[in-house]
Amino acid sequence: MKTSWTTRRFLKTSSLLVAGLVLAACGKQEAAAPAAPAASAAAAPPPAKVYVVGTDAAYAPFESQNEKGEIVGLSMDVLNAIAAKAGLQVKYVNTPWEGIFNSLQQGDRDLLISSITITDERKQTMDFSAPYFDAQQLIAVKADSKVAKFDDLKKLKVGVQTGTTGDEVVTKLLGKTSTAIKRFESTPLALKELEASGVDAVVADNGVVIHYVANNAGAKFKTVADTASFVPEQYGIAVKKGNAELLEKINKGLADIKADGTYDKLYAQYFGTAPAAAVVK
Repeated sequence: MKTSWTTRRFLKTSSLLVAGLVLAACGKQEAAAPAAPAASAAAAPPPAKVYVVGTDAAYAPFESQNEKGEIVGLSMDVLNAIAAKAGLQVKYVNTPWEGIFNSLQQGDRDLLISSITITDERKQTMDFSAPYFDAQQLIAVKADSKVAKFDDLKKLKVGVQTGTTGDEVVTKLLGKTSTAIKRFESTPLALKELEASGVDAVVADNGVVIHYVANNAGAKFKTVADTASFVPEQYGIAVKKGNAELLEKINKGLADIKADGTYDKLYAQYFGTAPAAAVVK
């Protein structure tokens, strides 16, 4: 009897142990079950587009490089103010004048600001903002020169920057095949040639010539204005043909900085006086 009872008790005890092990195993499985995945975080917004700006930084006081190699000038200050109003991020890239328009058409640059005169010919291949500066051609000669008007340059050697409106007007005066026209990569280089007597005169935008003469007194230059021969010009910011969205933002920003006085302050920093009403209307 004892043996039989013990066996039954053993079997009962064994059954309880087995059941306990099964429950324990189930408990471990439940504890090990992976938690439900947390809701995924919202996707981060894409980084803001940085617009690449082409400029020929050899045209002080509008576009030049400081001692740190940074591109500075009135054009940069104006565009930076426009960008702040329009919520745009811009990056300046020094771009030689000779290839600057191709860089825009090929998509290497998103916009251009480089003292670019708005002309009907250029409008055929790019779109322009409203003007941000009024300019006119000005003649630089040595102080003892007898040049008094544009026509007086007909028998002289004249320096110009290649591809500029100064180049265009001098070419019309002297002829396309004239060997008396000396072309340079920048207006300062043309003015240096005038100082060295390599040319008799230089024709270029008034802002650049006035700035150079004021900062190079030793060159002993004088300037000659001829409003009867030179038509007024206006600088604009260029974008790729058909980029209406970017152009609208730029024009809105430009209108805003003209309206709140920012443009007047920037202009005065470089030229000492407020701009003509034609620019800021």
